[in-house]
Amino acid sequence: MRSPDLLSVAPDGAKGRISVTLYRQPGICVTSTWFTVGGNRYPVSELSELHTARGPHDRLTVRAVGVTGVLLAAIGITLGYTGGLYRLTALAYLTLGILTLVPVLLAVAGNRWRPPAYELWGTYRGTTTLLFTSDQEREFGQVTRALVRAREVARLGGLADPVAMGEVWRPLPR
Repeated sequence: MRSPDLLSVAPDGAKGRISVTLYRQPGICVTSTWFTVGGNRYPVSELSELHTARGPHDRLTVRAVGVTGVLLAAIGITLGYTGGLYRLTALAYLTLGILTLVPVLLAVAGNRWRPPAYELWGTYRGTTTLLFTSDQEREFGQVTRALVRAREVARLGGLADPVAMGEVWRPLPR
């Protein structure tokens, strides 16, 4: 549902066209002619090859998984070389088995609590550029859809409905 001020119309001073605001939040504005985010301003007509991606995993999670895995491997290697594996009880083997799941659990928990950011990439003046990134899936989806709509408006030359402008197809009578 759109708020009344979300779809606003303003003249585009440079070319005398009307610019329609498709999405506006603090720091982000998508109009039919411009995409403005974080102080960067891109003409919509110069953006191409838009695609989405996920950013890198959280560094703390990656480090925790790596350190835990290395420590467990070191314990296993040490016990293997010293012959300690032959003297362990069944409870110790069970404990070692459970401890090998710790890196997996850390990875799952870290990915759940601090998921990778959503990224919107596109080609701007021949260079692949990171246009927008967000932690929030809903905001990312809204900005991406608004930018896709803005590109369609720029490509079609306005907001007129192409179906309403043409003739309606009717089957020939028999």
